[in-house]
Amino acid sequence: MYDLDELLAFDHVMRSGSLTRSARTLDLAKSTLSRRISQLERQLGQPLLRRQSNRLLPTEAGQLFHAYCRQILELAEQGRQALDELSEEVSGELHVATHNALARSWLSSSLAAFMDCHPSVRLTLQTRSMPPLSADSQALTVWLGEVPGCELRQEVLGWLGRGLYGHPDYFARRSEPQHPRELARHAWIDLLGETEQGLTLTHPARGEFHFQPPDSRFRVDQHTLHGDAIARGHGLGMMPHWLASMRERSHPGSLVRCLPEWSAAPVPVTLLYAFGPRPRRISALRDFLLQSTPPEWRPAELSHAHGASQSEPRQLGVADTATNRCGFSH
Repeated sequence: MYDLDELLAFDHVMRSGSLTRSARTLDLAKSTLSRRISQLERQLGQPLLRRQSNRLLPTEAGQLFHAYCRQILELAEQGRQALDELSEEVSGELHVATHNALARSWLSSSLAAFMDCHPSVRLTLQTRSMPPLSADSQALTVWLGEVPGCELRQEVLGWLGRGLYGHPDYFARRSEPQHPRELARHAWIDLLGETEQGLTLTHPARGEFHFQPPDSRFRVDQHTLHGDAIARGHGLGMMPHWLASMRERSHPGSLVRCLPEWSAAPVPVTLLYAFGPRPRRISALRDFLLQSTPPEWRPAELSHAHGASQSEPRQLGVADTATNRCGFSH
């Protein structure tokens, strides 16, 4: 019978490639971690890891056994969660990190509802400019956009369709474009990094049009500031429909979608959290966020069908996004 501590040690080193980082994540002495892997290798009768430069790499046996190791750890975690559900209380410290665009628009109200359901939980919420990528991260992260090169488990909550928006006064001064090729004559509000390689718009009947936005006089690094600049009539910009509808609900008449039949690729909203066993409070929050996801977010199966005609999402109330379901479905 395999020792779960030894399997967990092996799994962490396989994913990090470093005894030092894995020992820090598991809060173990490096010698203890090394000993656990050595004990597992002796039990299996084969070396699982080899050192190359400053990194540990799997042997052929290590690569093969890791798949079975993951299955054993997953089954052990499922068993632990099943037993945990016999206990009613969810308690302890939770650290949540998020993309700045989601903090006030949805996540904060959902977290407040979660804390109402679980009074023994202490929660810290931090906004970040970049998502965590390392397996060392102990936070549960909610991120908007792709997360390449990440060592954390990724679970997509939904997809946000996107389109072009401007202020009515801007269109009164400059006229509204009727085709993407006319966008080159308009002022552009740039969200840093989003359109550096250009922007591909898709029409359900006319196909794709690749647009290289003109240089922007005003560039910002937050969706809120980006929406502010568009709503003040400084130019056009690409926005997720859901965020645009939230702004329009608070400030009616501040945004108008132009070229409504042309859309950009949707962006995912993703949960990021560490592999392996997780505390009940993390599982409870994960389940709660999955249940409180706004229905307007596009489901994963439509993620590549962004050429289809899209309408802006309906306006949302707190009751839509912060349900009273306390972590698990009944």
